Amino acid sequence: MTDLVVCSLEAWDDVWRRNQHLVDGLLRRDPTLRVLFVEPSADPAYEVVSRRRPRAGAGLRAQGVVERLALFQPTKWLPRAAGAFVDQRLVAGARRAARRAGFTDPLLWVNDPGWAPLAVETGWRSLYDITDDWLLAHRDPRTQARLAECEGLLMEHCAEVVVCSPALERTKGAVRPVTLIPNAVDAETYRRAARRPADVDGVPYALYVGTLHEDRLDVDLVLQTAQALRSASSRARLVLVGPNALSAANTHRLQADPVVRLLGARPRDQVPAYLQHAHALLVPHVVDDFTDSLDPIKLYEYRAVGRPLVATPVAGFRELAGRQGVTVASGPEFASAVAGLTGAASRRSWPVTVPTWEDRVAAMATVLERLGAAT
Repeated sequence: MTDLVVCSLEAWDDVWRRNQHLVDGLLRRDPTLRVLFVEPSADPAYEVVSRRRPRAGAGLRAQGVVERLALFQPTKWLPRAAGAFVDQRLVAGARRAARRAGFTDPLLWVNDPGWAPLAVETGWRSLYDITDDWLLAHRDPRTQARLAECEGLLMEHCAEVVVCSPALERTKGAVRPVTLIPNAVDAETYRRAARRPADVDGVPYALYVGTLHEDRLDVDLVLQTAQALRSASSRARLVLVGPNALSAANTHRLQADPVVRLLGARPRDQVPAYLQHAHALLVPHVVDDFTDSLDPIKLYEYRAVGRPLVATPVAGFRELAGRQGVTVASGPEFASAVAGLTGAASRRSWPVTVPTWEDRVAAMATVLERLGAAT
């Protein structure tokens, strides 16, 4: 029996990201595998400061959908500025959860670099899975220094390092050997015909799917595109589907625009319907070194449904400019391209072959086999 502890940047919820697709596939592939999935900590102190109702983490519990999977959400009672004992308590809590789950010598998969102390202190054979280059994101100096320290520990300590994009392969591979495992899509699910969602009524719409975050989403460009839609048509809408991590100010700016609809997160089995019925799929991303490090899952989801696509010149999309319905543009050209597509009488499609999660699960299984054999 193989035991695996996964320290994830995201919770196990209805909005599936890379970690959930890979873990689910690994569990289905190996009937002897057991997984403890460590979710981001609850942070009551931060919630009080943010004027939200504080709550403790959900702790250790079974996951009722996938066999042999347990979830653990710890509680970070104090900010890390309070001292090293904050991380020590989190590490101790994760170790207790692993023991309660029956794990004695698990493999460790670290996606959240903040869990570097767990890799170092336990001595568990460890894998660092890099999905974003957080060292390039805009953070305050204290957070930036901590991220750099944690990544340095993981790059030195982990027996395996996996990256999701060619840019990360270049930058992290200059430090030590890495394995490239890009993202993918469940193509069959995304191509299965689905009814138009009820909350996008009979008007044409352009669609963005993904977490709304200032690190990625160019809010000014979204509003510029909404203005272009308003000028071209009184009917078209700009719809954003996904968890909202924007500031209150940017959220208000988007909500105040009558063309924009913020629908929030939707369960993964509902997302294909929104994509299939859109007149245009959008990637209004900021263009900088951080976004250049990404391999957006939406690249594969958008391509699977074959709808027209308009993106800023970010990694993964700029290489597709002018091919099979892909337009790459910035500023007013981006906005006008979207307005043209939503005003079109007909909607073309471009069937495209895309990699599936089965391919990526097989690649990750190979890495874990090497990790399990490491001494």
